[in-house]
Amino acid sequence: MAIIAIDLGGTKVASAIMETDGTIRFTHKNLLSGRQGHDVGNLVVENINRQLEKAKYHKIQITAIGICIPGSVNPVTGRVWAPNIPQWQNYPLKDVIKNSLEDRSIDIYIDNDRACYVYGEMWLGAAKNCRNVICVAVGTGIGAGIVVDGRALHGADDIIGATGWMALQAPYDNAYDEVGCFEYYASGSGICNRAKDAVRANKAYRGELRQMPISRITTPAVFTAYENGDPIAQKIIDKAIEMWGMASANYVSLLNPEMIVWAGGVFGPAKKFIDRIYDEAKKWAQPLNIKTVKFCSTQLPDNAGLLGAGYLAINNGKVQI
Repeated sequence: MAIIAIDLGGTKVASAIMETDGTIRFTHKNLLSGRQGHDVGNLVVENINRQLEKAKYHKIQITAIGICIPGSVNPVTGRVWAPNIPQWQNYPLKDVIKNSLEDRSIDIYIDNDRACYVYGEMWLGAAKNCRNVICVAVGTGIGAGIVVDGRALHGADDIIGATGWMALQAPYDNAYDEVGCFEYYASGSGICNRAKDAVRANKAYRGELRQMPISRITTPAVFTAYENGDPIAQKIIDKAIEMWGMASANYVSLLNPEMIVWAGGVFGPAKKFIDRIYDEAKKWAQPLNIKTVKFCSTQLPDNAGLLGAGYLAINNGKVQI
């Protein structure tokens, strides 16, 4: 027996057949390429049908489908909200998939990407044998999967973990309206945009980031410039480290985790700063809690969402670690 795992992001959909021990087989990926609304739903269905055909050919029994989505899901209706997918404000994903299946006995389980990332890390990644974990994914935005006492937290509207909106800098600036304070400074997009702002504002600056058109500055370019001693890049990255540390202190003081796992595309190049993030967190956090928590980088940089979706399906949607 096996399951099908689907990891849907804002730009792609990945699928796999997964065995109950987490072995991944027959992976497939498609870019969304500007698709909207039902076209994205059809692409998910196409991935599922592709994997069902593989399973049939190899005589693998599929018992369930687990889906990781970039937003929130109503656990009763299976309708999802995904802000980065146009026309997915209340999309009936579960019904669309169910109606496409020839075998209606196959169960479908959907959870948000924040929860799926932390499921993956606790099952087969950095947080094995832990029951109190926060997985902070820093990419274009910032989200956190939170497990307390072995249960993932979801909240009234399944929006727990929208940590990019954490208030870390006073006074309030209207620039925070779009993405939130934390994300404004310390997400991948935030780092890139703050560097562009600083280059525009400093007419006397002649450093590394000035050597390219401002529109061509990227987050990786900021990290490279930081390593080369560029003063603007250093200021921007130092601010992000401060924000990551302050946010960590709040996680630790409120939720008393055993581990904070740093993931997402930014941690990548930022994983070398984890010790500095911890040192910053120590200034702000509850002093006993911070001594017992471990900060580490993901062990599943490419597959946390897929494995988390698989874990959800293997456990029939009733995840308790």
